[in-house]
Amino acid sequence: MGKSTLFNAVSSAKAQAANFPFCTIEPNVGTITVPDQRLAVLTELVNPQNVVPTTIEIVDIAGLVKGASKGEGLGNQFLGNIRNTHAILHVLRCFDDPNVIHVDGKVDPVADKEIIDTELQLKDLESIEKGISKIQKQAKAGDKEAARLLEVLEAFKAHLEQGKNCRTLSIDAERRALLKDMHLLTDKPVLYVCNVDPDSVVNGNAHVEKVKQAIADENAGILIISAAIEAEIAELESFEDRKLFLEEMGLTDSGVEKLIRAAYKLLNYITYFTVGVKEVRAWTITEGTKAPQAAGAIHSDFEKGFIRAEVIAYSDYIEYKTEAACRSVGKLRVEGKEYVVKDGDCMHFLFNV
Repeated sequence: MGKSTLFNAVSSAKAQAANFPFCTIEPNVGTITVPDQRLAVLTELVNPQNVVPTTIEIVDIAGLVKGASKGEGLGNQFLGNIRNTHAILHVLRCFDDPNVIHVDGKVDPVADKEIIDTELQLKDLESIEKGISKIQKQAKAGDKEAARLLEVLEAFKAHLEQGKNCRTLSIDAERRALLKDMHLLTDKPVLYVCNVDPDSVVNGNAHVEKVKQAIADENAGILIISAAIEAEIAELESFEDRKLFLEEMGLTDSGVEKLIRAAYKLLNYITYFTVGVKEVRAWTITEGTKAPQAAGAIHSDFEKGFIRAEVIAYSDYIEYKTEAACRSVGKLRVEGKEYVVKDGDCMHFLFNV
């Protein structure tokens, strides 16, 4: 509850927000600017013609109800929309208000979570069983790859049949990767977003404590946020007004900023920068990405014809103020194809196509 209100506050899109279930029929897609103070600092140093922050895409998908895996409510369509995402932000109603309708007539975030879990697990079980029936014959005929895949599928099936999410199955990364193309719903990383009343936004409440207990074994993130507060902040015109409002509420950051940062972390994303007088720009890559693939985030030609990268650590750029100064004190490094990009690296790519 409060999912679309929160989405409106978070993104550049404006989803319809109303006091009844199933308000969101089509998934709304919003582009979110990732808040990063480092971009502002680099901009101040370089004074470029253009500044481009990095963004992530957020999709507001309608709530699921019991039976969604069998097509109840608007089930199949929404399950398909979830399948296309990289991570799930699961918004749970953690506030009491008789004026705001709950689809089941009572506020119980743990029960809400379990309903969603069950529906996603049932859908995953269906996908796994289809996979098993496809390769069983090949495995029995002695196909080693099929036998290996079958073993993994059966491990996930047994786990799901115990009412557990795929992400909690203890299995090595290599075997888990065999099912990557199945886009299992309960294998996606998840952040539980507890939507509380404004008075509970700093310390949480009894509902939040119950959610914390329920997800203790899930290796999932949790965030406390008040969609009502975020909606008010979104209406304020200036940065100064927002800052003052947050101070009055006893907050240092808006929930939206915390949510975006948490989503970024959930997706295992980092940022590198390209810095020049024409443009200072932030780029999103996955942690562990090597230099040629990072260059590919700018253009596929950069990756194809990659020669080398010139790299300055963010801390060095800030200390020495200019690229020329960094170069003169040996803080500009030349890196090759095996270099793993670090969060905050300021980079130039040399390529030839």
